[in-house]
Parts: sequence; C-alpha cells; structure tokens
Amino acid sequence: MSSSFPHDATSAGTARRALAEWFGSHLQERELETATLLTSELVTNAVRHGKSDITVRASLDDDRLLIEVTDEGEGLEQMIRECNFEHVQGWGLKIVDSQSSRWGAHEGTTHVWFELERRGPRLGADKNPAGEPNEQ
Repeated sequence: MSSSFPHDATSAGTARRALAEWFGSHLQERELETATLLTSELVTNAVRHGKSDITVRASLDDDRLLIEVTDEGEGLEQMIRECNFEHVQGWGLKIVDSQSSRWGAHEGTTHVWFELERRGPRLGADKNPAGEPNEQ
C-alpha cells in the first residue's frame, strides 16, 4: 500500500486513518495503535523538517509490518540540540526506537522506516530470531 500526503499539519492524522483503513482488519488492536503512533511521529517529522509531499508505504505479512515515510528533505539532523527541561519536542525518533522492532533511515535522504514484528510462531530456523528450533 502507498499513499501521498500534502506537506501540512493534517497529514499525520490522515496517515493514521489510512493505516487503519489498510490494516485495521488484519492487525490486533495493540499492533494498530503502535503502528499509527509511530507513523504519526515519522509523518510529523517529515512535515516539520521536509520540503515536499510525503509518501507513506506499508506492507504486511505474517512476520512483520513495514512502514516507510519519505519526503524531499535534506536528511536527518545529526547534531546535539540544547533545550530546556520543559521542551516537549524532539522525542519522535526516541518513541520509534522504543516501540518498534527495528527502524532506520537511508543515508543522505529523508526516507525513514520501521518494522513491527508480529506475534505468533515462526516456521523454519530463518524465521526464529534466536536461531533456536521452534517448540512444538
């Protein structure tokens, strides 16, 4: 699934609704809540720091949900910012890091992604993250 959103403050909410439409009947409630939160954080970053329309791509299989957010910005900031304790911005990627199975950004672009592993048995050694045989 893929959709483009305008570079404005309404896009995070629109992207959340799109995810619910695409995957609401396929994900557990908690999975959908986490996916919409993290997508909202990445789209908000794209609106705040990007320069163009935002594209959200999503794919779901038995093992994971993958969400990618791209825009035409200049890449991720790699600087230390000083701020007061009361400052409430700048926590989006920390939330993505704490709630996703994996996440990352393609070097030099504003193409950020995250994965949510899905619950359930994995068949085959390549599906088991610990490399141990599945219990029967």
